Amino acid sequence: MIKKTIEGFLAGIMIAIGGTVYVASENKVVGAVFFSIALLTICMKGYSLFTGKVGFLPLSHTKEDVSALLWGLLGNFLATLVCGVLIALTFPSYHTAAEAIAQAKLSQALYATLIRAVFCGVLMYAAVSIFRENKSSLAIFFGIPTFILAGFEHSIADMFYLALGYAFSLKSVLFIVVVLIGNALGAVMMSGLRLLGEKSLKKSDAVDGTKN
Repeated sequence: MIKKTIEGFLAGIMIAIGGTVYVASENKVVGAVFFSIALLTICMKGYSLFTGKVGFLPLSHTKEDVSALLWGLLGNFLATLVCGVLIALTFPSYHTAAEAIAQAKLSQALYATLIRAVFCGVLMYAAVSIFRENKSSLAIFFGIPTFILAGFEHSIADMFYLALGYAFSLKSVLFIVVVLIGNALGAVMMSGLRLLGEKSLKKSDAVDGTKN
């Protein structure tokens, strides 16, 4: 419990750093690219990021797996909250920029937020699964800028932006819940369909082997 929360906290710190670089960058393409350092560090160090782990639940969804995911999420939340407030106090201009970001996000229709979050979940699962299977960071360096520049919603990054912009309200809570659901749906859909396809292929091969 404590270990997973700490791992989640460390992941949240990295997302906060990535978010800070993005907010600080005049060129958003540059900021989006450098945001990638967050997920790269998280994957290489094995920290617990909700959006990086939720997609693997179809492969292993024991009580321990779900518990670890939720404790890691708590760590993600605490880190982005603390980092957001501290960075806002240290860099007033970043706070001002984040206020505009938060306002734009909270003005979206919830269905639009959900759809944006689903697509982010798809990209997060793709980036992390490729890193795990091929030990390649290319998917991270391309996947992260893609979801940022496309305007897709990442729940943990959004926690940081809202905290940095002091956007604390029930509407903010609802927004984050919707993004969490969307990220989970996108990631689980990808891994679930992949698992289904692999099982179907095995059954087909088994049938063909029996016929032969």
